[in-house]
Amino acid sequence: MAAIIVTVAALDQVIKILVVHFMEPGDIIPVIGDWLRLYLLFNPGAAFSMGANSTWLFTTIQLTFVVVIAVISPRIRERWQAVGLAMIAGGALGNLIDRLFREPGFWFGHVVDYISVGRFAIFNLADASITVGVVVFVIAMFVDERRAKPAAPEEVDA
Repeated sequence: MAAIIVTVAALDQVIKILVVHFMEPGDIIPVIGDWLRLYLLFNPGAAFSMGANSTWLFTTIQLTFVVVIAVISPRIRERWQAVGLAMIAGGALGNLIDRLFREPGFWFGHVVDYISVGRFAIFNLADASITVGVVVFVIAMFVDERRAKPAAPEEVDA
């Protein structure tokens, strides 16, 4: 789990450093026409820039989640649940680094977003990792639950 968390957070930060270095806020670089673009913005809030005045709360939640996953990870035995939680924690760590060390200052920093798909929200690798991690974790929970249920006895013809 630690390898996934560190890899996701590191890749996220490297990409953000490159995007901030080579782009200005508001720049648009088409990747696949108007459907997939690079579009740099600094997000003080959460998804869809909601909660722009609650940056401190998102920072606290992300820090808490990363610490909790670090503490409980040795007890997680189901591989795909571990992968999903690690992807979520890696994404949370990537965005947490922004909130701790980017402007406007410690604990209140804005997250670097740069992926624009169609008319959807603008997001980053950390956000994508969180989303995919949630899907992986939920599917793993359902699969694990189905595996744990005893099979119903077959009906016997009388």
